[in-house]
Amino acid sequence: MTEPRFEPLAPLDEHNLKLESNVAPRHWKNPEPSGKYNLVVIGGGTAGLVAAAGSAGMGAKVALIERQMLGGDCLNVGCVPSKAVIASAHAAAGVRDAGKFGVEVDGEVKVDFGAAMERMRKLRADISPHDSAQRFTDLGIDVYLGSASFTGPNTIEVDGKTLTFSKALIATGARAAAPPLDGLDEVEYLTNETVFSLTELPPRIGIVGAGPIGCEMAQTFARLGSEVTLFTSSSGVLPKEAPDAGTIIGAHLVHDGVTILDSGSNLSLKSGGGGSIECRDKRDPGAPAVVVDKLLVAVGRAPNVNGMGLEEAGVAFGKSGVEVNDYLQTTNKRIYAAGDVCSRFQFTHAADFMARTVIRNALFKGRSKMSGLVIPWATYTSPEVAHVGPTSKELDSRKDEFDEFTVDMSSVDRAILEGDTDGFVRIFVKKGSDKIEAATIVAKNAGDLISQVSQAMTAGIGLGTIAGTISPYPTQGESIRKAGDLYNRTKLTPFVAKLFRKWLEWTR
Repeated sequence: MTEPRFEPLAPLDEHNLKLESNVAPRHWKNPEPSGKYNLVVIGGGTAGLVAAAGSAGMGAKVALIERQMLGGDCLNVGCVPSKAVIASAHAAAGVRDAGKFGVEVDGEVKVDFGAAMERMRKLRADISPHDSAQRFTDLGIDVYLGSASFTGPNTIEVDGKTLTFSKALIATGARAAAPPLDGLDEVEYLTNETVFSLTELPPRIGIVGAGPIGCEMAQTFARLGSEVTLFTSSSGVLPKEAPDAGTIIGAHLVHDGVTILDSGSNLSLKSGGGGSIECRDKRDPGAPAVVVDKLLVAVGRAPNVNGMGLEEAGVAFGKSGVEVNDYLQTTNKRIYAAGDVCSRFQFTHAADFMARTVIRNALFKGRSKMSGLVIPWATYTSPEVAHVGPTSKELDSRKDEFDEFTVDMSSVDRAILEGDTDGFVRIFVKKGSDKIEAATIVAKNAGDLISQVSQAMTAGIGLGTIAGTISPYPTQGESIRKAGDLYNRTKLTPFVAKLFRKWLEWTR
């Protein structure tokens, strides 16, 4: 059997074998290049796949190069596996909390962690044909599996073959980065790239980092039965979100059994007995260590820019990734970049729409701008946190430019009826108008609700117009309409109210 080009998937069961056969087939034979390509795509994650499929669908001659697994982080070690495991954890929590709905569950709720992880592997494998080498070949794309390297301003080498291009796209993504913690190099730790290979529930797990991945996994492992310690920085839980959003999520993590310590950036790590890891706070060396069986590091990402010959192609890059302009062009105008390798928006949906921008600009001389994209994001804790527009810190520094309207979920009937009253909808509009500039939502389905706001921002629909949009009753979507009502009430100034009273008195 031909050796795989990367560390084998674990465990190598029927589901992972199916996944591998689709996205990293061992016996794949690379095609022979013939003539110049309209577009050569390096990287088979979301940005690369969208760009390759979209370009080929418009008649372009396309080559797609991937050195590990097609589908990238999203399919293999990111969105897909994490949301599958989160669903299992959510089901377990639902059973445990059933009593508040008058539903009695006899006995202890038991979670079969191995079965939950096998379910995840099966669903991931079932989704993988969409990202498979065979599918993209069937689309007329030349699929090359191997490491790519630029050999000049318009040539790329892969597997000893030279590809010549009119345009190229760098879509190599990013990888987990290790923070500078004392002793981290001396212990075995997990990242998002390895945590989904677990088959046994860690009795005790420590998680470093309270961003989206850290919070999602902390809540998930706690709900599945682990004793979880979440090590945050001094900035606390979800530091890039609104402070009250982080407070709500922190309270829910504690409710689910997570211990939160603010020693994340001051940790000192040391191997303990039986493969355990001792975690100490350097600020208080005499305090007892937190001992865990597994440690998940969920801090930071590093762009994949090394070993590709970017210097040979005249493509500038740095610690933040490949340098691009607003049209996603690199310093070599023939070469574009999209996705995590060049963007601060490291989300699958952002990579998708950046790739669409590249298709228009690279192949059809378009002038679409990255800055023109309205990009929301969501953290899939319970409740979820979603945001669109400038970050909370950016909004705070420009607060004189905005009017803010907040609706608490405790005032939304559907949230009351379902017991999901922790959260809010907060919408920011340009001061003196109803133009929506940003929004934060903390709610059961915030990731879905934010789409209504993003759609309004993209279409130029103001908050006042949203107030006139009828929602079915009762739904959580009413919360956004209620924010529109709050805006419309601001137009009822004392002068206008006085005119209304006079009119009504006159017409009695």
